[in-house]
Amino acid sequence: MTSPKDIVLNAWKTFSSRDAERIAALFTEDAEWIAPKGNATAIALDHTDHMVGAGQIARFIAQEMHKLFSEIDIAFRGVHADGDVVIVEERMRATLPGGTPYENDYCFVFTVAGNRIREVREYMDTRKGWRMVFGEGT
Repeated sequence: MTSPKDIVLNAWKTFSSRDAERIAALFTEDAEWIAPKGNATAIALDHTDHMVGAGQIARFIAQEMHKLFSEIDIAFRGVHADGDVVIVEERMRATLPGGTPYENDYCFVFTVAGNRIREVREYMDTRKGWRMVFGEGT
């Protein structure tokens, strides 16, 4: 059987494929992805911060987030597993529309059920993200 840690690491590789069908297959049908309320990405894209369902999550990863972020570079800082929970610490660098650089640290808490992801809780420096996406004065 594949370990939860291997399932999550494989998911990150699959995310970069931008293939919504393959990405959706990583998640349970009722999967949830929960990000901080009012985060800059959700506001800039007029998108929810709480996605429900494999299809909605896959569309966001494969298509919608790329309307805001291009040239995405993910660097893992740590991957920690305990039972069915996997924590991923990472730094994301990307380019925003207009060529502005984006860089923020994230922590994702994945809960795996069987061989699929059931829940993702996302944490980041929301203020830093807001400043990079919308500027200092907003």
